[in-house]
Amino acid sequence: MDNNKPSQPDNEEEVKDSLTAERETEQETTILPEMQEEENQQHSSEQPQVVKGKKSVVWMAISGVLAAALIVVLVYPPFGGGRESVASVNGSNISKDELYNELVSLGGESTLNSMITMKLIDQEAAKANVSVTEQDVNAEIETLKTQYGGEEGLNTALSQSGMTMDSLKKNTEVQVKIRKILEPKTTVKDEDISAYYEENKATFATPEQVRASHILVKTKEEADEIKKQLDEGADFATLAKEKSTDTGSAANGGDLGFFGEGEMVEAFEKAAFSMKNDEISEPIKSDYGYHIIKRTDYKEATNPTEEDKKEDIRNILVEQQVGELSTNWMSELRSKATIVNTLEPADESSDAAAASTTDTESSAKE
Repeated sequence: MDNNKPSQPDNEEEVKDSLTAERETEQETTILPEMQEEENQQHSSEQPQVVKGKKSVVWMAISGVLAAALIVVLVYPPFGGGRESVASVNGSNISKDELYNELVSLGGESTLNSMITMKLIDQEAAKANVSVTEQDVNAEIETLKTQYGGEEGLNTALSQSGMTMDSLKKNTEVQVKIRKILEPKTTVKDEDISAYYEENKATFATPEQVRASHILVKTKEEADEIKKQLDEGADFATLAKEKSTDTGSAANGGDLGFFGEGEMVEAFEKAAFSMKNDEISEPIKSDYGYHIIKRTDYKEATNPTEEDKKEDIRNILVEQQVGELSTNWMSELRSKATIVNTLEPADESSDAAAASTTDTESSAKE
């Protein structure tokens, strides 16, 4: 890192406030049943922004009993050889039984319940002759990438949600399995699709967008020197990491992602939209300082018809119905199943009620 890297502006918060405005973004989250949306916007307090409003990260979580199905099992109970040592401290052993008992106390009941839930789902999938392939999971991941503006956007959302791609794939496999089981119970009519399209028409249209990177510095002299290095063949991303005072984008080589009109400060936006792909601008002055912009991509505006979005809408409505069906379905599975859970003590009141019923029935027979 360059030791002469420009310091952050002293009036950074004031600058950020003057350049930040409200922007609402709607995004369908219909991949997982029983979903709740969680907005998770993370902005570095050190990051000067040229963005007027930042697209919120919408993440998805499964609620209710289905959440248990996504818990990762860390330990298998040692039903044999429980006294075998798994560690020792100054010659004093820690046995498998001790480890198991400790882990049970820390969350064994919920973990076992998750395994029970998964076993029920797997049994129903077998009855329905349902299987989930790697291609099924990858197709869902690709859909998520599209929703988040590409692989980088999805990875950012995963990071902010404390997830990994592996855990997402495991979660997705469960969701696809549930959907395949319940989808035959859903009904989507053409009039439902038309109604949904009319109600959400504006969300299907996308404005003209460009993607750009920038290097932000405080003075014209610094900007001119960086532009000279770029003209001589220096790598833009490398210089952005070393020189830019916008530390948030600098970590990504200056990349700001895609943005439409009205999302950036005027001088920056006007320059970015007037450039060609891979073109590097002269220094552009804003309230932050001086930007050197590199436009990297472009998307034309879209305004899809109902016919264009028909299958997408059908999938959305199926997902909604699956979500509505899933809770009652799961509860019904558990109520009909014979489940023996040794970590969950029987309800004493239930036992008493059962005993009372038995005594009453015996008396009646006598």
